[in-house]
Amino acid sequence: MSVEEFKHILRIAGKDIDGSRKSVVALSEVKGIGYNLAQVILQSLNINPYLRVGFLTDKELSDIENALKNIRSIGVPKWYLNRQKDMDSGEDVHLITSDLDFTQSNDIEREKSVMSWRGYRHMFGLRVRGQCTRTTGRKATAVGVKKAAGKAPAGAGGAK
Repeated sequence: MSVEEFKHILRIAGKDIDGSRKSVVALSEVKGIGYNLAQVILQSLNINPYLRVGFLTDKELSDIENALKNIRSIGVPKWYLNRQKDMDSGEDVHLITSDLDFTQSNDIEREKSVMSWRGYRHMFGLRVRGQCTRTTGRKATAVGVKKAAGKAPAGAGGAK
């Protein structure tokens, strides 16, 4: 491929990607797509994962976009998806970019509104998944003895 065909910046799933990155790394920069899932997607589309993403053709880029929109169509196993048995639709879907953030915040708000135990933990800013909290996860500053600011008041102490 020639230098004229190289794209320095391109857009995949609404994210600007540097064209000098390898395809698998560039695809994993999209929120919701990890390195392993990026490899599975590129392997199923017969795209070299070590090719620089700036050298990909327009057809290959459109194939990647279509695969990200409907990831089940390329034969990805169900357990790779990040949203199995969705609460609303009951389907297995894979969410990316802002859809993932929006759905996650809706899930947390639903937990809070039904007053589940996880909702309480979210409300008070505590660990939700059963981690130990006795010694770790402290967000405030350390509580200790404050040092006296300045001098001691007159009349207090050993002056006679």
